[in-house]
Amino acid sequence: QVQLVESGGGLVQPGGSLRLSCAASGDILSINVMGWYRQAPGKQRDLVATITNSFNTNYADSVKGRFTISRDNAKNTVYLQMNSLKPEDTAVYFCKAYSTYSPYSNYWGQGTQVTVSP
Repeated sequence: QVQLVESGGGLVQPGGSLRLSCAASGDILSINVMGWYRQAPGKQRDLVATITNSFNTNYADSVKGRFTISRDNAKNTVYLQMNSLKPEDTAVYFCKAYSTYSPYSNYWGQGTQVTVSP
């Protein structure tokens, strides 16, 4: 099992910045990808960004150039630096950790609210 604890959400004005953190613990060797997803009210949960153990990254088109995902393997923590925030970035942000090989483990954090509003 892997436990994920997110932090860093909050209320920010348009154009502002926030940094989310996701600390992983437990059977960390069973996963090779960590990432962030978000879910706005009434909408499905969508990919924001992912990063592999070898630091390969992937971003949703809507956040490219504004968000940066990074990881600190010594701290088992993944970060999401969010700049130039827009009201449409408002959502609950979830950390996900998973493996792309058998047994294809899949873990979610509890979510943290990000609200972008004047």
